[in-house]
Amino acid sequence: MRIATDMGGTFTDLIVERGDSGVRLYKSPTTPNEPLVGVFNAIQLAADDFGQTMSELLAGTDTFVHGTTRSLNAVVTGQTARTALLTTEGHPDILLFREGGRGAPFDFTRSYPRPWVPRDRTFEVPGRIAADGSEVRPLDEEAVKTIVERLREGEIEAVAVCLLWSVVNPAHEARVGELLAELAPGLPVTLSHEINPIVREYRRACSTVLDASLKPLMGAYLRALQGSLESRGFRGRLLINTSAGGVQDALDVAAAPIHTINSGPAMAPVAGRYYAGRDAGNAVAIVADTGGTTYDVSVVRDGRIPVTQEAWIGERHAGQLTGFPGVDIRSVGAGGGSIAWVDAGGMLRVGPQSAGSEPGPVCYSRGGTEPTVTDACLALGYLDGDYFLGGRMKLDVEGARRAVTRISGALGLTVEEAAAAILELATEHMVGAIEEITLNQGISAQDAVLVGGGGAAGFNAVAIARRLGCDTVVVPALGAVLSAAGALMSDLSAEWARTLRTSTDDFTYDDVNAVLAELQGECAAFADGPGANAISTTVELVAEARYPSQVWELEVPLRVATFAERADVEQLRSDFHRVHREIFAIDDSRSPVEIVGWRARVRCRMHDRGLLPDASGSADRALAHRPVYLRALGAVDVPVVPLALLSTTDPVPGPLIVESPVTTIVVNPGASAVRTATGSVLVRLDKSVPSPTRARR
Repeated sequence: MRIATDMGGTFTDLIVERGDSGVRLYKSPTTPNEPLVGVFNAIQLAADDFGQTMSELLAGTDTFVHGTTRSLNAVVTGQTARTALLTTEGHPDILLFREGGRGAPFDFTRSYPRPWVPRDRTFEVPGRIAADGSEVRPLDEEAVKTIVERLREGEIEAVAVCLLWSVVNPAHEARVGELLAELAPGLPVTLSHEINPIVREYRRACSTVLDASLKPLMGAYLRALQGSLESRGFRGRLLINTSAGGVQDALDVAAAPIHTINSGPAMAPVAGRYYAGRDAGNAVAIVADTGGTTYDVSVVRDGRIPVTQEAWIGERHAGQLTGFPGVDIRSVGAGGGSIAWVDAGGMLRVGPQSAGSEPGPVCYSRGGTEPTVTDACLALGYLDGDYFLGGRMKLDVEGARRAVTRISGALGLTVEEAAAAILELATEHMVGAIEEITLNQGISAQDAVLVGGGGAAGFNAVAIARRLGCDTVVVPALGAVLSAAGALMSDLSAEWARTLRTSTDDFTYDDVNAVLAELQGECAAFADGPGANAISTTVELVAEARYPSQVWELEVPLRVATFAERADVEQLRSDFHRVHREIFAIDDSRSPVEIVGWRARVRCRMHDRGLLPDASGSADRALAHRPVYLRALGAVDVPVVPLALLSTTDPVPGPLIVESPVTTIVVNPGASAVRTATGSVLVRLDKSVPSPTRARR
């Protein structure tokens, strides 16, 4: 038996796979102040459902996969360890100077972003390694010892070490690490050449300081999780989601916790890829995960999970750059808990503020006072207040309507008109996020299938598709817990990088092959260790290449593991031109290509089957009708079909509501729905129905 959890801002999702009997899913409110409480509340729901104690359920669990926003929240709120940065003498301003770039170049009211580690906790280490790896000045070990004393006096809780050109020759940096271990045992330390050996100093420093600052927090959190699980009978393997769309053992993640940043949203494309291919047979999928706080969007093309080198925490150029490749996700503050409000100019706004899980939307009856998207959907009749989470949680319909009157009164609308306006504006924010990520990659949304994930996805997934011009929507049966489902589908994975500059005009065969052999050795060791007993193992080798004088590199998958002849180099050059043309629509086929770095990714598939829902007890409701408000039709009586009773052969035309214990899908007029073999709801849109005009923002 396998269990996966995903701790979001509003709900903690849990999914249980029990042999070949299918999977069951559960949702429990997240407890921000005590995050593990929400996890174990969800586990208790599963145990009760299976008629077991929690200890019995966990004792029979082989693998427990956990996704958490703990590290991301800590960075966003600044609740990380008091960290010091040790850098090469004369270069204390790496984090301060950054890389340039401004999100709003003409907004001079914005303050310059603060470095993650301030100057008063930045220490200069005498000694210098040159770009060719030679030693210009020896390391001053006595100066390092003096710095360690100052670290003690400053009550430093973690140390990041990032010295110039340690990616070429790590001798100085490694020795500083040894001295820290000798003189300050137990102090968490991150060395840049170990965590992220790339050329760009600022990005490498960002990775190093973020990782170091998270080590005390995430180490304690993961130890607490492991201990709590074991005290309740768990004896299996604990895996943690990573931002690369894979999973790793908890101990490995505790040693490099930066890999957990943005790990939650990274799982949705993994599941979205599976359902888009199986249910719609489409090579391009827009995967949208609608949570209580954010709307996360990614694009899967030709079965490849999208990766970006620009993984930011917070606003681009103003937030923190992780320095690591990560799954390319766009997020906007529009989810089920997003708060609707009217600004001073009388304009309706939705988000980015969220009611979260505490207090949550007004309809949760937990003290919330501000109207949210969920309150609006309840006021529209989309939700059955007595059947939320399968009836485990009752929603306050009248409370939701009273909350929406704060908007309707300010705008001179009826409650239903105001609720519809709230949902339409949230829809526009979501459409904007999708257009940004698709247009940036030269993808037409009309050629894609929209995969709707998250408990609130069904409210407006069809409306979003209509606005985009998509003709197909897939809402997976496990879509309400899409990220948790992706965690169970994910491979055990790891990645390594090396820096070695060369050019296709003057290719250094021996040096390149030595680096590739070293990277493949790392992958083989991982496959023989954590990945032992895998069903299959794949290794991908990548070159980070560019045209001469270009600033940024593109990743080019290698077709060979060893460069034996000139034809291999020419193939790499040709592949780079193709990748450049795909991304930028132009290439220079006569130009040589520079390669700056090399990467290797290993993926070990531990399980080889898709996830199908458990059908037991799924048809406990009958066909019904419910009055709802639709902007195109007004107040109408709409059929409500339980998911288990939706036809698998004859598409049912809208308007229609498809309902399950964990999600509600609104099928608008001009669309029809059918249930697939995986239990997903497949919605086809009639393209002859005109798309609505863009709402005012």
